[in-house]
Amino acid sequence: MITISDLSARIAGRLLLDHASVTLPSGTKAGLVGRNGAGKSTLFRVITGDMGAESGAVTIPKNARIGQVAQEAPGTEDSLIEIVLAADKERASLLLESETATDPHRIAEIQMRLVDIDAHSAEARASSILAGLGFNQDAQLRPASSFSGGWRMRVALASVLFAQPDLLLLDEPTNYLDLEGTLWLEDYIRRYPYTVIIISHDRDLLNNAVNAIVHLDQKKLTFYRGGYDQFERQKAENDELQMKAKAKNDAARKHLQSFIDRFKAKASKAKQAQSRVKALERMGTVASVIEDHVQPITFPEPEKQPASPIVAINGGAVGYTPGNPILKGLNLRIDNDDRIALLGSNGNGKSTFAKFISGKLAPESGDLRLAPSLKIGFFAQHQLDDLIPDETPVEHVRKLMPQAPEAKVRARVAQMGLATEKMATAAKDLSGGEKARLLMGLAAFHAPNLLILDEPTNHLDIDSRRALIEALNDYDGAVILISHDRHLIEATVDRLWLVNNGTVTTFEGDMDEYRDLIVSSGKKKEEKVEVAVDAASKADQRKANAEKRATLAPLKKKINEIESLTAKLEKLIQSLDAELADPALYEKAPAKAAQKVKERGEAAAKLSDAEEQWLLLSSEYEEAMAG
Repeated sequence: MITISDLSARIAGRLLLDHASVTLPSGTKAGLVGRNGAGKSTLFRVITGDMGAESGAVTIPKNARIGQVAQEAPGTEDSLIEIVLAADKERASLLLESETATDPHRIAEIQMRLVDIDAHSAEARASSILAGLGFNQDAQLRPASSFSGGWRMRVALASVLFAQPDLLLLDEPTNYLDLEGTLWLEDYIRRYPYTVIIISHDRDLLNNAVNAIVHLDQKKLTFYRGGYDQFERQKAENDELQMKAKAKNDAARKHLQSFIDRFKAKASKAKQAQSRVKALERMGTVASVIEDHVQPITFPEPEKQPASPIVAINGGAVGYTPGNPILKGLNLRIDNDDRIALLGSNGNGKSTFAKFISGKLAPESGDLRLAPSLKIGFFAQHQLDDLIPDETPVEHVRKLMPQAPEAKVRARVAQMGLATEKMATAAKDLSGGEKARLLMGLAAFHAPNLLILDEPTNHLDIDSRRALIEALNDYDGAVILISHDRHLIEATVDRLWLVNNGTVTTFEGDMDEYRDLIVSSGKKKEEKVEVAVDAASKADQRKANAEKRATLAPLKKKINEIESLTAKLEKLIQSLDAELADPALYEKAPAKAAQKVKERGEAAAKLSDAEEQWLLLSSEYEEAMAG
């Protein structure tokens, strides 16, 4: 159980937590929600001990391990699998000690503890986590320094997940994940055996992965059971009850005050008036429900929409190096009312395709035709760095309408969802969400017919994401969306395109089917995700499967043999563990004990090899059956 009692904390003199209290039962998966800047990350720092509290306390069980993603991604020459394995410090320490330990009792303790923490399956677990976050077997053996910062942050996330701390703290973990990684993480958190607190603005993650919501609002913490949708309903009901209670309280106070005002000057009523004063003091007040206003987002409507198709691609290929296209065989059209989401893991070419459509990349071959006078607005998350740090939003917009009066310039900035006090704030001092609003507004400034948004939500809180959904649904132009926010996709698009295997194809299912496809695969190997259309009859399919099984019989036999060997090795290891758990063995027959330790190590190595071979052959068999 984690208990936060009467906690107060400040950052730079600003009070963010004011005598806040909450209790989380053991094993809770809690989403920590609240407006940007409310103090969620500050609370994490107090929990981990990175900063002190002004008052109050955080009580965590003794010896409980706290884990969070490292702020700096690993960039060493160590392979990804080595970095993740090293995150389990207890396992690494025990393995190191086992090489030099001589005391029989200590050797027995080490071996039993290694068994307890399942140390001998560590590499398989680490590999599975890395695969879930998008790294195939080859990538797992590459040095961390060969990956970009975003991919290295995935390694940092994999490391803390592998270490399995008793309290796992995750601060916006999906910001550096694609949709596929987000779906995998959602499933992983839901099955995580210990306590999790996750800061996230991803509505689906907060609905599907957690069983409680902790709301940080007005410097207080409130616990709600259930996911985000249940929290919203409960909070709305509580707010309504509080407003009714306040109205009733205000009416009662007004009635008492009226009596006091009328009779306190009359001697005959003085005592009654004084008793009413005391009653008024005892009554107290009911706080108002404070509603934080969220600035809407508005995209200007295109003056005239070209006839469909506004984009037509025939035999298109595009890439960055001549002769080595990232995408090819593109035969697609985009109509003037299309709302399209691009699916597929990072690295498959979603952003490349967006740049291709927007004209930032020329076709290597084939034909790309755009409708005459087509205007395209393009937003990409990395473009936040293109904002001029010392210039205000008004100054950014004035460059696009130099002849307009100041009032019109400010009106355009307001349409972007920036409050009046933010209009004169330098871009470097805006929050991430405010920068994103400004950049989206600049991208859509000239009323495009086609709006391309590449990960627009990374810095937007849940209410701002709702404002973006409303803006997109009110917008009359076509939209191409790349996002790891499933709720945003489901609320705004009507077509799904899959970027995979070096091309772009239509995905005929919905987001639930795509989620099932990703999660059920066990690990994310995006290049092998296929959208199969069952054109054959069931009878033909059964016949084809029977023929495949006959062809693959030798491979299946080999898999069965390995399974048998694995069972024997597991039984042998269990037997050796039982013998090695006896301290008397090390005292009476140290040579025999050493031999048993050696046998145990050899058996574990054989088991690891057998399991790896089984995984490879099983994967080969399943792929052949699916092909």
